[in-house]
Amino acid sequence: MKTEFSLAQLADPDIAEANKILRACVHCGFCTATCPTYVLLGDELDSPRGRIYLIKQMLEKDRPPTQEVVKHIDRCLSCLACMTTCPSGVHYMHLVDQARVRIEKEYTRPLTERLLRAALAWVLPRPGLFRLSMIVARWARRLAALLPASKAAAASPNLLRRIKAMLALAPGSLPAPGPAGGSVFPALGARRGRVALLQGCAQQVLAPRINQAAINLLTRHGIEVVLVKDEQCCGALTHHLGRDDDALARARANIVVWLKEAEGDGLDAILVTTSGCGTVIKDYGFMLREDRDFATAAAKISALAKDITEYLGSIELQPAQQQSDLVIAYHSACSLQHGQKITHAPKELLSKNGFVVKDVPESHLCCGSAGTYNILQPDIANRLRDRKVANIAKVKPDMIAAGNIGCMVQIAGGTSVPVVHTVELLDWATGGPRPGLN
Repeated sequence: MKTEFSLAQLADPDIAEANKILRACVHCGFCTATCPTYVLLGDELDSPRGRIYLIKQMLEKDRPPTQEVVKHIDRCLSCLACMTTCPSGVHYMHLVDQARVRIEKEYTRPLTERLLRAALAWVLPRPGLFRLSMIVARWARRLAALLPASKAAAASPNLLRRIKAMLALAPGSLPAPGPAGGSVFPALGARRGRVALLQGCAQQVLAPRINQAAINLLTRHGIEVVLVKDEQCCGALTHHLGRDDDALARARANIVVWLKEAEGDGLDAILVTTSGCGTVIKDYGFMLREDRDFATAAAKISALAKDITEYLGSIELQPAQQQSDLVIAYHSACSLQHGQKITHAPKELLSKNGFVVKDVPESHLCCGSAGTYNILQPDIANRLRDRKVANIAKVKPDMIAAGNIGCMVQIAGGTSVPVVHTVELLDWATGGPRPGLN
């Protein structure tokens, strides 16, 4: 694609990066076939190709974002299916992230939307506040039915519609908190390695059982696990809301404490059980590439970060203690298959450990979770969820496995089939308890 940035514009590292990405795009349209919003809505501007054109116009002409640009960028799930499909290697993720930052800084949203986004950015990365908000939401759900209904697939959902969607996602009860940061779990038997395990934000409130299963599985196989003290939210939630100052501050804080741990007792890896977080942590090196104080350290941390299944695939697990005939529908989270290009390892691990693994039709399409998307764009998110659940039902599974808490909550909202994390099944297969749902 031809671009016309001035030399002054290209002196900005972000614009220079955008220029490189834009020039790689040949507008072939392959991305449209795998873009969830284009598949649903059929609008060219709700496809990666259309959004790339809008972003190009905004950046090239150095214009403030228009309402039309914001509408179509907001509808993007950042699922990155387009990057998997693109034959030209267009790095859409870095382009749309830059667009979100520009929108956050230069576009004035309606007051109610600003307040909602600010609340999400403040509450979700803070587990204590998030737990409190879930307790409040549990009681507020009783009032949700009284909220007025809105038209399906609204172009711009109003505040009440978004609040209703947020309350619908809240669980009926919360499990007890998991172990605190600073905890160390020694390897059982001879120590084969030492890793840090990301504690997460929403996951440690909604499903601490996931990290507990990871700890049990790892220590059983000779891996010492540490929950690093003073670790923060990885920054993914605020990063995708365009609040880069907050996201980068969290990234820097994490880099400091993780490097201290790595340089102290040593770390073979920083393991992540929430693939949305893993995709962003692996991108720290890019996000902080222009930061003289953190660029090198950020690259080191990105190199240490691994999805839990990626790491488990590199160590020899004990033979499965039972041969299960359970049919597992494996839902490949977008952040794992498109963001991190990890597609085979989770399924191979499950198959080798006695499960019958089934691929889900249209597995490349997002389930509609996408961080805060199912709150901010609930109607599109629900359509995607229903489509995903219908495809899962075609393989008639006993359980659904996924590697991302957002996907798990989203899919569970549309089916009675138990939804568990891949690591819970692997823990069970090698001597742990059967996965529960609390």
